[in-house]
Amino acid sequence: MRFAFIRLHWEKNVITGPYVNSLGIILGSLIGFILARAVPKRLHDSMPMIFGLCSMSMAVILILKFSTLPVIILSCIIGTLIGELIYVERGINTAAAKMRSVAQWLAPGRQESVSQKEFLEVFVALIVLFCASGTGIVGALNEGMNGDTSVLYTKSAMDFFAALLFSTRLGYVVAFIAVPQLIIQLSLAYAAILILPLTSELMRNDFYAVGGMLMMATGLRICGIKIFPIANMLPALVIVMPLSALWN
Repeated sequence: MRFAFIRLHWEKNVITGPYVNSLGIILGSLIGFILARAVPKRLHDSMPMIFGLCSMSMAVILILKFSTLPVIILSCIIGTLIGELIYVERGINTAAAKMRSVAQWLAPGRQESVSQKEFLEVFVALIVLFCASGTGIVGALNEGMNGDTSVLYTKSAMDFFAALLFSTRLGYVVAFIAVPQLIIQLSLAYAAILILPLTSELMRNDFYAVGGMLMMATGLRICGIKIFPIANMLPALVIVMPLSALWN
């Protein structure tokens, strides 16, 4: 019976959000690369704050869906402890460092005004923002569970403009981040279809709330208010549903 439900849900739920999100990054990067000289420098100061504000606004909506407040708090604390101990963010930094030489070869001449250190820092931030932010993870799982594409479609619009803005400095190499992002989001969306029959509404609400917490941290990081270790907070999304089930 359970497998029949999974098969029916799999057939009915056509995943589109990850493709739209990746397409937004590719188009934004190419347009930004072409229009690099036409984009005024002041946009690099003002627009990241707007991206951060949008992320935090979406976070508030998701956090208000919580069912069990102690579960939300414990998940964030324990999940971040786990992430810090296994140092998730170090893996992302290592991958970005290996891509550095390739990125500079793919976008020659676009790093003239950007130091090597700054290039790496910005590129790592983009990988976290596009691939490992709370917005993308929650959006992909949300679409897999209930077919709601609103979070990923909203993120697609944000990522389009973010890719357009940053590609004016780094070149069209920003578009290549769409590949790992697509793989991650598709994996999460289809995994959510398998997880759905094992969850309750209370568990899903607590999951959305923890995802909202990560989106809030993402927004604060984008705005430069506080550099939260977002990648190290990701294990909170893994433990929140089991913890919610035990608590309730």
